Order: sequence, then C-alpha cells, then structure tokens
Amino acid sequence: MGFKFEKLKVWQKSIDLSGDIHELTISFPKEEVYILTSQIKRTTDSISLNIAEGSTGQTNKEFNRFLGIALRSAIEVVSCLYLAKRRNLIDHNQFNIFYNKLTEIIKMIQTLRKTLIKN
Repeated sequence: MGFKFEKLKVWQKSIDLSGDIHELTISFPKEEVYILTSQIKRTTDSISLNIAEGSTGQTNKEFNRFLGIALRSAIEVVSCLYLAKRRNLIDHNQFNIFYNKLTEIIKMIQTLRKTLIKN
C-alpha cells in the first residue's frame, strides 16, 4: 500500500461497501438500471473516490473539503436505500445491514474531519 488513502480504514470500508452495493443491485429489475441502480452505485463509489482524491497531496483544509463531499455522498446512498426499500427492491433486513454500514462510514468520516480541523 503506497498511497496515503490506502491505509485509511474509512477508505477500505467504503471500497467494501461499493462491492456490496454492486452485488445488491444485481438483483434490481432492468427498469431501474438507468435510475436507482446507476445512482446508488455512482454515489457509493463517490465516497471512496473523494476520500482518495482528497488525501493525496492536499492540505488538511482541502482534504476536509473532499471528505465533506464523501460525507454528502454517503448520505445520498442512505436516501437511495430508502427509495429501494419503498420500491420493494430490498427487504427490511437488507436495508438495516446497509444502513448500519453507512452509519459507521459516516461517523468515521466525521471523526477524520474533526482531526483535520484540529491539526
């Protein structure tokens, strides 16, 4: 692992989440491919992408800005999960599993942002 972001647990968890969301969306119906499937996958990927982009060669202030974008993406994924649940694409158990994963990632991003502000 040669890049700073690769050592960050929050980045690692967000990469895992992207894989899990990809697996989840395979079961979504075809009519959702260009709607919710595309949106939830892009937004989930955005979490790890913004963490990576902001962490390398940036000031703490700039990294904090990218973490803010990652945080908003994570919140958007939560909203996508609500839509998927409402459209009966996922069940209550699946919703809770992903909701809890996102809650953990959101808390990790917020904690990292606080440490950057202090430094």
